[in-house]
Amino acid sequence: MRTINVGLIGLGTVGQGVAETLLEKKNYLIKRLGFEIKLKMVCDIDLRKAKRFSFPSSMVTRNAFDILNDQEIEIVVELIGGIHPAKEYILTALKNNKYVVTANKALLAEEGKEIFSLVQKKGLGLGFEASVGGGIPIIKAIRESLIGNRIVSILGILNGTSNFILTEMYEKGCDFRYALKIAQEKGYAEKNPYLDIEGIDSAHKLLILTFLGFGYRTEIKRIYVEGISGISHYDILYAKELGYVIKLLAVAKLEGYRLEIRVNPTLLPERHLLASVRGIHNAVYINGDMVGEAIFYGEGAGQMPAASSVVSDIVDLSRMIIAGSNYTLPNLLYNRRIKGLLPIKDVESRYYMRFMAIDKPGVLAKISGILGRKKISIASVSQKERRRAKVVPVVLITHEAKERDLRSALEMIEKLDVVKDKPVAIRIEELTI
Repeated sequence: MRTINVGLIGLGTVGQGVAETLLEKKNYLIKRLGFEIKLKMVCDIDLRKAKRFSFPSSMVTRNAFDILNDQEIEIVVELIGGIHPAKEYILTALKNNKYVVTANKALLAEEGKEIFSLVQKKGLGLGFEASVGGGIPIIKAIRESLIGNRIVSILGILNGTSNFILTEMYEKGCDFRYALKIAQEKGYAEKNPYLDIEGIDSAHKLLILTFLGFGYRTEIKRIYVEGISGISHYDILYAKELGYVIKLLAVAKLEGYRLEIRVNPTLLPERHLLASVRGIHNAVYINGDMVGEAIFYGEGAGQMPAASSVVSDIVDLSRMIIAGSNYTLPNLLYNRRIKGLLPIKDVESRYYMRFMAIDKPGVLAKISGILGRKKISIASVSQKERRRAKVVPVVLITHEAKERDLRSALEMIEKLDVVKDKPVAIRIEELTI
C-alpha cells in the first residue's frame, strides 16, 4: 500500500488538531482513500506541545529544516503563521519539490505572488483551504465548483472575533468595550485584537477570495479597510429599529471594468441570511452568472474546523502525488478585462447616518440643506428624543449617494454649531436572499 509522508511545522492550536486527526483517524482515512497518510515528523520551538501525543524522539524536532530537507517527506504543512520565517519555509519546501499546505492568510495575501509563481513554475500543489473561513470549503468552491461562473460579487463575514462582538452588542445591548472584554474572556479575541477589530484579518481573506474569484491581484494598502471599534451600541439599536443588523462585511464587486474592494461595517436587512450569522461563525455570499446567489456558512475559526480544511488539502495533494499529476493551481491572473480598482470616493451606496445635535428648531433644515447641496437625498429621518436644549441623536437613511459627496457633506455638517461629536455614516447593502 502506498504511503504519503507528511511533515508538520507548527504544533499550535490548529497544528495539534491536524496531528490528532492524522493519528486518530489513520485507519479511517486508509479505508476511505486506499492509501496511508503518515505523519512522519513534527516541528515546534516548544517541544512540550508534542508530549500529549507521545511521539518517539526521532519524530520531533525544533529545526524546521529537518522536515524541509527530509527526502521521504512529500507534503509539508506550515501552521506557524506570520510572514517570516513561514515564507522562507514554504519556498524552501517548494524548491525541494515538496507539495505544501498552509493556513497562512496574511502570508498569501501580502507575499503570495512569489509563492504562487514558484508553485506554477515547479508544477507542484499548494493547498490553502484553511486560510479563509476555517472549516468552510470556500476555496474549493470558487476554484472548482464555480469554475464556469463569472463571479459578479463576493461578500463575506470573515472574522469570527468581530462578528462575536457585534452579536453581543446586538443581543445584549452592551457597548463595544464590554463585548470585546467578553470575547477575550472566552478566548475569541487576542489580548491585542487590532488585526481582527480593525478589519485587517478580513482584508487578508478578502484579497485571497478576490484573487481566486476575479483573477485579479492587488495589495492590502490599496483597498479601503474600516473596523468596528467606532461602532456605538446606539447605532446597533437604531439600526435594529430600522430593520437592519450591523456586520463587518468584506466586499468585492465587479463594477463595469473595475473592482470595488473594501472592508467596513455595513447595515444588512434583518431578513438576509448574512444578517443571521451569529457569534464566531463566518459566511460567504457569492453571486455568479450561472449559479446565481449562494451562501457558504460555518465555523470560521477554531481548532477542528481549521484542521478539517488542512486535512482535506493533505488528502487532495496526496491523491495528486499518487496519480502523478501536477500543476494544481488554475490560471489565477486570467481576468485581463479588469482595469483596476474603483476608488472608494467613487463607490455608491445607501447610508445610515447619525448626528448628535442640539434639540432646537432649524437643526434638520441645516443638515438636510447641506445634504441637498451635495446631491444626497434623504429616504427617511427620525429624531430619537425630544429634550429642549439637550443633545439628541438624529438618524437618517439616504438614497444612493457617492462616497465623495457624502464625506464632503459630513465635513460641513460637523462644523455646524448645533452638531456635537463626530457624525456617523455606515454603508447599507440591500441584498435579496
